[in-house]
Amino acid sequence: MARFTAKQADRADEIALVDERGSTTWGQLDERVNRLVHALRDAGLSAGDTMAVFAGNCREYYEIMTAAAHSGIIFVPVNWHFTTEELQYVVGDAQCKLLFAEAQFEDVALPVTHADGQALKRIGIRSDADGLVEYESFLAAASAAEPEDQVMGGPMFYTSGTTGRPKGVRSSAYGEVVPIEVMELMSGGISGMLSIPADGRTYICGPVYHSAQWAFSFLPLMAGSQVVMRHRFDAAESLRVIDDHKVTNVHLVPTQFARLLKVDENAKASFSGDSLQVVWHGAAPCPPEVKRRMIEWWGPVVNEYYGSTEGSIVTVATAEEWLQRPGTVGKPSAMVQIKVVGEGGLEVPAGESGEIYVKNLMGNDFEYHNEPEKTAAVHLEPGVFTFGDVGYFDEDGYLYLSDRKIDMIISGGVNIYPAEIEGVLATHPQVADVAVFGIPNEEFGEEVKAAVQLHPGAHGDDVLSAELIAFCREHLAGYKAPKSIDYVEEMPRHETGKLYKRKLRDVYWEGSGRSI
Repeated sequence: MARFTAKQADRADEIALVDERGSTTWGQLDERVNRLVHALRDAGLSAGDTMAVFAGNCREYYEIMTAAAHSGIIFVPVNWHFTTEELQYVVGDAQCKLLFAEAQFEDVALPVTHADGQALKRIGIRSDADGLVEYESFLAAASAAEPEDQVMGGPMFYTSGTTGRPKGVRSSAYGEVVPIEVMELMSGGISGMLSIPADGRTYICGPVYHSAQWAFSFLPLMAGSQVVMRHRFDAAESLRVIDDHKVTNVHLVPTQFARLLKVDENAKASFSGDSLQVVWHGAAPCPPEVKRRMIEWWGPVVNEYYGSTEGSIVTVATAEEWLQRPGTVGKPSAMVQIKVVGEGGLEVPAGESGEIYVKNLMGNDFEYHNEPEKTAAVHLEPGVFTFGDVGYFDEDGYLYLSDRKIDMIISGGVNIYPAEIEGVLATHPQVADVAVFGIPNEEFGEEVKAAVQLHPGAHGDDVLSAELIAFCREHLAGYKAPKSIDYVEEMPRHETGKLYKRKLRDVYWEGSGRSI
């Protein structure tokens, strides 16, 4: 690791990572990552192989990601809310050779096997449960010497699909022969574009298994920023952390803004925030009034971006730009080109809505792992892809979002895909047909609603609703379960079978002033 962190040589005793349990210096991080690279190689992993991480925000997570980044290994960050069934699918689909599991999630992880049903090498973070090799022992048995043949590895995030199971997003930026020096260029470039100081202090208070939280914390770490993390977000605690650690930059989602605005007046009054240089938000549409109040409170450091797991960050908007043009997600970054394409496949003029397509000018692209048809469906041509959003440019080149073409719910900044939930509910013996969609929620932006058509003789009531919601929780992460259920006599379907879901959804959005 030293070839990359040589610039940190005179900071060996300074703090690099902080979590609830303690801190790690740059020197300690260097040694521990060296050991971990050797330990992974000793366990049979090499460049191009995959491994999964099932853990909360902790210092060990950043050690694992850094080791992967310096050994060409692809790591799969898994949502810690997943059930054993969901975790097993991801481990199998990604063909992971090893699984890191944190103690608080070990019960979910222990039954997981290798893709071929054989025993899976599993490392326990702060756990020595039967079936897990304890993380510190795993490191201690390996060499602390600088590893040879370092090449760049990176993440493969799993994002749920419109047709059931999650899909792995595999970036062309990571491969078996990408020089490790590219990581320095990438992290420095992103940090520079986002005005994140190289010697700053990053605060992460959202799950690092999410691509945005990874990008806004791991890449600054690789550029030299200290990272302070918390496993879960608490609004009042976050205000204290920002002041106590002199945090310079943080990534937040609109739900966190809403909760910060609700802290008691004493907590607000005692908050300084003088150290903050830039606050980024994204992942979901932010209610205009919430954003205005945050800018009034924290000042013009509150900036917005638009992007996705597939395409990273594609537009940015400063506080000043947003105040002048409320609702904009900004102008394209220097690294991308954006087209707004109409029904005929041609680019449309300013002011006219169409599907948003992105081209990365660095040549980066992505594919859905094991899903060539889905990959082709989101590409207009090689290197030109869509996130499924609809929007338009104004005359000055600022982008606005107006709708989502794909059937996605964003609740608290988390993407939820109805098809996965519909697939579970459809197997319940009393359900004849089902539709899942998002409805407005003041705090989370959207919440999950299910409309159910029952088999003849079944009776829809609170008891059955509770049973159906519990049924979802047995098979899916709890946040995917519907918050409420409507019962309909017959689903609004065309004679071809096409479901007119908007007829169910739109009644909840009337008068809300927004459609996403």
